[in-house]
Amino acid sequence: MKKFSPWFIVLGFLVVIGLWLMSSYNGLVTSKGNVDRQWAQVETQYQRRVDLVPNLVSTVKGAANFEQETFTEVTQARSAWAQAKTIGDRGGEIQAAAGFDSALSRLLVTVEAYPQLQATQAFRDLMTQLEGTENRIAVARKDYNDAVFGYNVRVQRFPGKLAAMIFGYAPEKSFEAAPGSDTAPVVNFEQ
Repeated sequence: MKKFSPWFIVLGFLVVIGLWLMSSYNGLVTSKGNVDRQWAQVETQYQRRVDLVPNLVSTVKGAANFEQETFTEVTQARSAWAQAKTIGDRGGEIQAAAGFDSALSRLLVTVEAYPQLQATQAFRDLMTQLEGTENRIAVARKDYNDAVFGYNVRVQRFPGKLAAMIFGYAPEKSFEAAPGSDTAPVVNFEQ
């Protein structure tokens, strides 16, 4: 009976480790690519909203004595998002989007107080587009968070954590609601 050389055992062990590292690396690349792809979908929907809302504000402003403060907040939020996108700061984009959400919710509450605006066809069309955009953003955020969850589990679970450390993969940040977004905005027109 032939004895196995210890070198064959070592070589077999190294082949198994090598295949595991290759598989882990490819899985990490795929998961990270999915996170980036889903974030691109979120950005696409934000861009749609950033392009759409100024048109909505212009329509509303032209048809009513619109609150300048709300218009300014929408404009500033749009600028903050564009600046964060330009420098590639995903955290800044998330923060700017939260500011945009807040300004937009105040805009919608304000607009509800002007029933004559809702009678114009252009306004109704823009509101429909805006509602659709907000729904698309919600779906894109959910898909992004699902991708981040899957990626983070892979990066943090053993033995994938070892491969993630070796290849420099770190957990990603999920999209979280802005503080206070669970409370409906209050608009008081009697001041």
